[in-house]
Amino acid sequence: MKGVAVIKELLAYVRPHRKILIVGGLLGLIGSAAGLAMPLLAKYVVDAFGENTSMAGPLLGLTVAVLVGAVVSAGGSYLMERTGEGIVLGARRGLVDRMLRLKVADVDRLKPGDLMSRVTSDTTLLRAVLTNGIVESVSAAFMLVGAIVMMAAMDGVLLLITLLVVVVIGALVALIMPKIRRAQTHAQEAVGEMGAVLDRALQAYRTVKASGAEEREIAEVGEAAVRARDRGLQVAGWTSLAGVATWMAVQIAFLCVLGVGGSRVASGALEVSSLIAFLLYLFYLVPPIGQLVQGGVQLQQGLAALKRIREIEELPAEPTEPVRVAQGSVEPVGVTFEDVVFRYGDDRPIVHDGVTFEVPPGGLTALVGPSGAGKSTVFALLERFYDHQGGTIRIGGRDIRDWPLGELRAALGYVEQDAPVLAGTLRENLLFAAMDATDEELRRALARTRLDDLVARLPEGLETAVGHRGVLLSGGERQRVAIARALLRKPRLLLLDEATSQLDAVNELRLREVIAEVAAETTVLVIAHRLSTVTNADRIVVMESGGVRAVGTHDELVGLDDLYRELAATQFLVS
Repeated sequence: MKGVAVIKELLAYVRPHRKILIVGGLLGLIGSAAGLAMPLLAKYVVDAFGENTSMAGPLLGLTVAVLVGAVVSAGGSYLMERTGEGIVLGARRGLVDRMLRLKVADVDRLKPGDLMSRVTSDTTLLRAVLTNGIVESVSAAFMLVGAIVMMAAMDGVLLLITLLVVVVIGALVALIMPKIRRAQTHAQEAVGEMGAVLDRALQAYRTVKASGAEEREIAEVGEAAVRARDRGLQVAGWTSLAGVATWMAVQIAFLCVLGVGGSRVASGALEVSSLIAFLLYLFYLVPPIGQLVQGGVQLQQGLAALKRIREIEELPAEPTEPVRVAQGSVEPVGVTFEDVVFRYGDDRPIVHDGVTFEVPPGGLTALVGPSGAGKSTVFALLERFYDHQGGTIRIGGRDIRDWPLGELRAALGYVEQDAPVLAGTLRENLLFAAMDATDEELRRALARTRLDDLVARLPEGLETAVGHRGVLLSGGERQRVAIARALLRKPRLLLLDEATSQLDAVNELRLREVIAEVAAETTVLVIAHRLSTVTNADRIVVMESGGVRAVGTHDELVGLDDLYRELAATQFLVS
C-alpha cells in the first residue's frame, strides 16, 4: 500500500496538467503505432522482391509511416516537455511557499544550501519521472505489447523463446531498482550537503578572504563535491547495470531467435521474410524495453526526490494570516513576562528559567546583561518565532497565544541585531514591511533616522541598488535602514536588538534622540550592550543566567545591583 500511496502523491503533481499530458501521450501512441507498421511493411517489400512484383506500394507505405511517425512523435515530445516545465513550476512554487511559511525553529536547524537543492534539482527530477518516467512508459508498454502481438503473428515458437529471455533478464532488473532508489536518495543528499558547505563560505565571504581561508574552504567544498560525485557514481553504476541487462536481453534473444529461426527456415516451417520481420520486431523491442527500464530508474529517482520534498512539506507551517500594517495613530501596548520557562530543544539547556518582568505601555525599556543571559530570546518569544514551554507572556494584557499571528506581528516592529538588508533598491528595503506607506511617511522616516543625507549622496537616490545583503551600505547605514523600515510599520511595540552597535558616536547620539522621540509615541523595548544608549531609559531590566535579577532606572541600579554597577564601570559610566 505504501508504494501505491507514493505513486498517488506523484500523480497529484500531474493532475493539473492531465489534459495536455493525455494529448501528448496519445500522440506518442500514434507515433509508436506508425513505427510498428514498419517491420510488417518491410516484410511486404521482401516478398515483393522475391515475387518480382512492384515494390512502389510497400516502399511508399514505409515512407509515409516514417514521416507520420516522426511528425506525430515530435508533437507529443514537445507537449511532454511543456508539461514537464509546468510540473516543475508548480512544484517549485508550492515548495517555496511552504519553506517561507515554516516555523523559525525548523528553518534554524536546516541548511540553506540543502533547501536550495530541494527547490532546484529535486523538483527537476520530478519532471523526468512524471513525463518521461510515467507517460513515456505507457507509450513504451503499448509499443512493447504491439510488437509482441505482431511477433506472435509471425511465429509463436520464436516469440516464446524471446519472452523467456526477456522475463529472466527483467527479473534481474527488478532486483536492481530498489538499489537505484537508495543510491539516488544518498546522491541528492550529498548534492544538498555540497550546497550547504558552499553557502556557508559565500555567506561569510569577506571573513573567508580576511582570514586567508580560501584554500581551506575550497578544499572543504571540494571534498563535499567529491562525496556528491561518489554518490552519483553509485547511481550511474546501478543504472548502467540495468541498461546492460536490457541490452543483453535483446542480444541473447536475437542469438536464440537467429539460431532457432534459421533452422525453422531451413526446414520450411518459416518464411525468410517472416524471420526478417520477426528480427526487426525483436530490435523494435529495444526502445520500449529501454524506456521501461529508464522509466523505472526515473521512478526511483523521483521517489527519492519526492521523499526530500515531502520532508519539507510535512513540517508544520505557521498559519497563513494576512499581516495588516496599522493606519493612522496606534495605541502602545505593554508586555508582561510571568515565570516564563523556555529552552530551544529538549536536549538543550534552559534559556529562560522563571523570567518575570513588566513593561508598561509607552516609554523606553532596556534589557541588559552579559551574553547568554536570554535577552534576544525575549524578542524571539514576543515575535512567536518560538513558543515558551512554561509561564505566561502577555502583550496589551492579552495572552500572546490568543493573538492571531498576523495581527501580533503587525503590531510589532523588529530590528534584528545584524540589521539584514535584502538585495534590491533602497526604496524596496525601506518599504519591505509597509508596502502601502506614503511618500510623506517615507520622507519622515528617512529624516528621523538621518538617512536623507545618504539618499542625497546616492547616484539614483531611493532607486539605487544596495547589493547582496546591502553590501554597498555601511554597517551603520544598514542599521538605520532597518530602523526606518520598522518605523514605517507604525508598531505598537518596537523591538530594537543592539540597534546602535555599528554606529559612530555622532550617529549614536542622533539615534538615541530618535528612539526617545519614538518612545513618546509607542512602547520601545531595546537590548543594549552599550549602556550609554539606555542610561535615559524609563526602566532597565537586568538579566543573568536566564532570569531577571533587578529592575530600575540607571541611577537606581548603579546603587542597588552589583552586576549592573560592574557593567557600567567597565564602560566608564560610573567612577
